[in-house]
Amino acid sequence: MRSAFSYTPGRSPLHRASAGAAIAFLGAFAVVSFVYSSPVVLVAVAAATALAGGLAGAGKAVRAALRLGLTLLVFMVVVNALVTHRGDTILIRGWDLPVIGNADVTLESLAAGAAIGLRVVAVVLAFAVYSACVDPDRVLRALRPLARRSAMTAGLVTRMVPLAATDLARMREAIELRGPGAEPVGRPAMARRLVEGSLDRAVDVAATLELRGHSLGIRPKRRRERSRDDLPLYLTAVAILVAALAAHVGGAGAFDTYPTISADAGVLTLGLCAALLGLAAVPFGVRKRWTRG
Repeated sequence: MRSAFSYTPGRSPLHRASAGAAIAFLGAFAVVSFVYSSPVVLVAVAAATALAGGLAGAGKAVRAALRLGLTLLVFMVVVNALVTHRGDTILIRGWDLPVIGNADVTLESLAAGAAIGLRVVAVVLAFAVYSACVDPDRVLRALRPLARRSAMTAGLVTRMVPLAATDLARMREAIELRGPGAEPVGRPAMARRLVEGSLDRAVDVAATLELRGHSLGIRPKRRRERSRDDLPLYLTAVAILVAALAAHVGGAGAFDTYPTISADAGVLTLGLCAALLGLAAVPFGVRKRWTRG
């Protein structure tokens, strides 16, 4: 059983392109999500990222990221409503608690928490699509000449985290197959077994790396990887950033929560949302045209 966020080989532009091009394309959506606080724009960013992941064949990762992101969104809304009590629209009149203080729940605090949660959803989606579509070996090869040890650490983490999730899923499946009469296994026991297995795997990986010569002080030669899909991804990333910056300068996506909610949903904001959705599909349309040609 593979984790939803594990890298799966494919033939989409994100799979075939170099690591830099894929990171630039997905990173552009993440940058836009940090530039804007408008829920309208953040929903469009999340939808565009999910669209790109679906076209790349990473639907499983997108669904898992949505489940995780929406859970975090609800958590952000609840925490912000309990911690922040600013705003003029009081929905629930609370009490004065010793530590928290005023416990009023306002519409504005809910809206502010939702905006933070939507940003988290968009970023989680971008990282999920990256994890499922970008080969960690390519990332390691691209970074190794620049920072050999840091690249090795990043590459191992990228490999080991999905592998640990897969081990956990296998252990859960094995526990379920034991039958209803078996003794239940608690979370501490599961965590202990997972850590023990991870330590054993770490020793095996270290021995393998030593045999392959990674302990030698030889500086590797930089090898550039070029793909036919790099240029469309780079150009699309630039177009996303330029469109977001131009719309931001023009006043699109304005959003204020205090003292009252004020959100812009004008033509420029909706045009930016439509542009993000359209640009998310551009590299995949270019690949189809090249394939037919």
